[in-house]
Amino acid sequence: MNGAKRPAIRLFVTGGTFDKEYDEINGTLFFKDSHVSEMLALGRCRMDVKVQTLMMIDSLEMTDADRELIIHQCVRTPESRIVITHGTDTMAETAMALSTNVSRKTVVLTGAIVPYKFGSSDGMFNLGSALAFAQTLPAGVYVAMNGCCYEAGRVRKNRGTGYFEEKGV
Repeated sequence: MNGAKRPAIRLFVTGGTFDKEYDEINGTLFFKDSHVSEMLALGRCRMDVKVQTLMMIDSLEMTDADRELIIHQCVRTPESRIVITHGTDTMAETAMALSTNVSRKTVVLTGAIVPYKFGSSDGMFNLGSALAFAQTLPAGVYVAMNGCCYEAGRVRKNRGTGYFEEKGV
C-alpha cells in the first residue's frame, strides 16, 4: 500500500493472559486495565488502531453471551479489519463462532501465554503479528500466535506444548 492511506483497524480487548497482572502479596493473577495502548506505543505503532475494551475476563470464564457480544461488535463496527485480544484457552472456540457469524471482514484473534507485565511475554510479538496479518489477509477469521496464522476451525491449542497448531497435527 505504497503511499495509500491504510484503513483503520479496530482492536477489541477481551482480557486473557495478555492483560493479567500479578498480585505479589496474594500470589494471584488479576485484571486491572488493558496494556494494549502501552504496547502499541512501545512498539512505535504508526497505524490507525482504534482500541475498545469489551470485557476483561479469563477465557475459561467466557460465556456464550460474551461471545455474542464479541460477534455483535465485530458485525457493527465500520472497520473491515479487526484484531481481538483473547485468552488462549478458548480462543479457537471464539474464532469458530465468529467465522459462522461475521462475513466480509478480516478478523484476527491473538493472545499471550505469558502476561505482558511479566516482561518475558510473547504478547508484543503476537500483537504485532496479528496487526500485520489483519492488514494483509483476505476476509475471514484467523488465530495468530507465535508468528503463525491459522484459519478458524482448523486450529487448536496444544496444551502439552503451549503452542497453537493446525487441527489434526
